[in-house]
Amino acid sequence: MTLNLSDYESGKKYKGDYEADLCALQERLSHILVAQMVHGKSSLIVCEGWDAAGKGGAIQRITGQWDPRAFRVWPIKAPTAEEKARHFLWRFWSKMPGAGQVAIFDRSWYGRVLVERVEGFASEAEWRRGYDEINEFEAQQAYGGTAIVKLFFHVTQETQDKRLEARLDHPWKRWKVTAEDFRNREKRDDYIAAVKDMFSHTNTPWAQWTIIDGNNKKAARIAALTAVADALEAAVPMEPPKADPEVEALAKKAFGA
Repeated sequence: MTLNLSDYESGKKYKGDYEADLCALQERLSHILVAQMVHGKSSLIVCEGWDAAGKGGAIQRITGQWDPRAFRVWPIKAPTAEEKARHFLWRFWSKMPGAGQVAIFDRSWYGRVLVERVEGFASEAEWRRGYDEINEFEAQQAYGGTAIVKLFFHVTQETQDKRLEARLDHPWKRWKVTAEDFRNREKRDDYIAAVKDMFSHTNTPWAQWTIIDGNNKKAARIAALTAVADALEAAVPMEPPKADPEVEALAKKAFGA
């Protein structure tokens, strides 16, 4: 299936009861996390997208009712000198989730075929080879039993500009805006071409992409949480865990019948 960013730019307002639906999704996600912990299932959530497209807000709400012992959010920045001296995937291996764990990546290994490609941090041979390397890396995780969800948060240039301006006007949010945001903005066409190629080469059966129309924040959050819940729920038995017989016996002794 061909994925086109232009199909995700309507910015339609969320028509449902946002607060009620958000709470229901978070409760659903909390049950899914318990099921994953009980069954020893691991999951991987990758969040990519434009600056100010809503990745952080969605991650906050995905994890809103999660047990902090069972998940980890990894905000990915530029590699260190030690990391640059090794294969670009080396720094991600230690961040893969263990049994009963969820790892969430706020940006990821896709930097090789996005920012490193556009900014010239990787040679053409390196970023072209990166597609196969990424697919193999994700296949290894999937075949090892890890569920993978990949979200790309898309906003138009107009929406991004409004959000960057709003951040600059807010005294407690302006720190989020950097010179890099504006350098990236100037190369939007190059990034769009890179994203198109990324979808074409890495939308695999074991790790499919879901594009989130981020032009309306509430609708985007509901869409993102729904995509995560649907994918993770399909990967783990969802029957509530039975009580431990020993615990039941102890409870009966302590509390009576």
